[in-house]
Formats: sequence, C-alpha cells, structure tokens
Amino acid sequence: MNPRSSGGKTGRLFDEMLTPIRRILGDVDIVRTDRPRHAVDLAREAALGGRETVVAVGGDGSISEVVNGLMQARDRGATGTRLGIIGAGTGSDLCKTLKLTRRLDNFCTAIASGHTRQIDVGRLSYETRDGQRADAFFVNILSTGMSGIVVSLVNESSRVLGNTLAYTLASLQGLVRSRVGRVRCVTTLRGERREEEISTRMLGICNGRFFGAGMQLAPMAKLDDGVFDVIDLGAAPHLRFAAVSTGMYTGSHIRHPDVRHFQCDSIELTLLNRDVEQAFFLDVDGEPLGKLPITVTLEPKAIEVLAPVD
Repeated sequence: MNPRSSGGKTGRLFDEMLTPIRRILGDVDIVRTDRPRHAVDLAREAALGGRETVVAVGGDGSISEVVNGLMQARDRGATGTRLGIIGAGTGSDLCKTLKLTRRLDNFCTAIASGHTRQIDVGRLSYETRDGQRADAFFVNILSTGMSGIVVSLVNESSRVLGNTLAYTLASLQGLVRSRVGRVRCVTTLRGERREEEISTRMLGICNGRFFGAGMQLAPMAKLDDGVFDVIDLGAAPHLRFAAVSTGMYTGSHIRHPDVRHFQCDSIELTLLNRDVEQAFFLDVDGEPLGKLPITVTLEPKAIEVLAPVD
C-alpha cells in the first residue's frame, strides 16, 4: 500500500478502508511502502516466495512498481503470482482500461471473484538522467515529449491540487515548454523492420488506452493483443498542437491529419537534436523516468491480473 498516493489521502484513510477489504478478501497481509521503488522489492520477494496474489493499493505508479517486481520475479522463474488492484491514485488510468470501477467494494469484489486476464507488458531499456543505462517494465503507456514535462509538474503539484486541476495546469505549462524533437524510430512488427525519422512534440508507446487522468491517447489499444499502438502527435506549432492534444479527452485526436498511428512489437527511439533533450524526458506509467534513447520490446501475456473479462 502506497500511503502517499492520491496526495496522501490513501494513507490517511487506509484504516477505514481495511474494514471492507477484510470483509470481502478475508485476512490479508498489509505492507506499507516507505520509499520510491519499495513496491518493486516487495512484489518481487512476494512472488519469489510463492505468494498467489499481490494486490497494489495506490495509483498507476504503484501498480507499475508492483508489475516491475512481478516481472523481475518472472525473469527468475517465478510465474504464478497474480496481480490484484485497488486503485487509489491521481490518475488510475490502467483501471479504466481494465474496466475496474473506482469504488473500494468493486475493486475488492473483482479480486475475490478470481476472474483473471493475461495482459502484455513492455520491457524497457533507457538512459537515466545522469547518463547510465537502466531497465524497467511498463504495463500501460510510455511516452516522451510534452507528456514527460507534464508528469514531472503533476508530481510536484498534485499533493495540494485536485486531480483534474493538477493535470490541466501542468498540461498548459507543458505545452508552453514543449519543443519539436527529431527522433530516429526503428520498429519491428512480426519480424518486419522499419526505420524512419519523426518530427514530433510527443510520442506514446501504448499498451493501454488512457493516461493523464482519463485522456484516451490510444482509444484502439488492447492490453492483450500482442502489439503496441504508437501515437505520434506531430510537430504542429503550439496553438495547433493545443487543439490536437485537446482531442485526447475524447479520442478524437486520432482523426486529426497531424496525428499518426502505427503498431509494432518492438521499438527503438533516439533523439537526434539533443539541444531539446530537456523537453524529451520519459513518462512511464504516469511517473517520470529517464530519457532517450530507449529500446522497448513487448512481453505477450506476461502478467495475470484479477479483473473483469474484456
């Protein structure tokens, strides 16, 4: 459980949440995270220890940390642990794609039902901000460009602002600070390789549909179809780009002529004009994480999640 999720609300209310959790799920072990990436370690050790289910209580970042831990355990041969979710965060975007209704009793009922879905996971190699190579996983959306600016601003502000206001203000600031990057993009899809140079203010590699507290970056994306849906929002001037990005709230941006959509099962991105590097940090499942260049591959049906059948 991440007590800092939802601006600290989860930690303050968790004792009250325990009553319905234990009524529906029975006796459960509770562990509170006390540092960044703590949930990665907890989930990995739980899976390696043979736990049947690990439940993430928090937002998209907390869920992503648990997925990272389960995937690290999977790489070491522990494949039997299921993921449960009690969404309690600023965005809760993965819950929307999984059709998990944002009510505590509904989250618990979905876990208790035993219904599972096998979903894909992205494996990421990236560069840290101090220039070292590192690895991670993501389950929802990885993006770069304006979104990387926005998520850093949201993380700084959402403790005192509501979800919608935090994202709205951060999006306005992110738009002003955004720059056009020239990105070398190398993709494969079922063994067929393609290389191109893309000029863009923002590009998303999508396993799930939603990010940014409800924006439908990839309305066509499915968590279990074995491909990433890549969305390039283009390099329009600021005002036109604002009009394009506003369409993400309904998914209508996909029909805009500046926007491109293509699919792949692996992708490499390299920023060619390094002078705009500060505008091309990564947003990985709603958390700021490193920068380009990146290499991403898809791990099909890698995690079993307790959720309604799609």
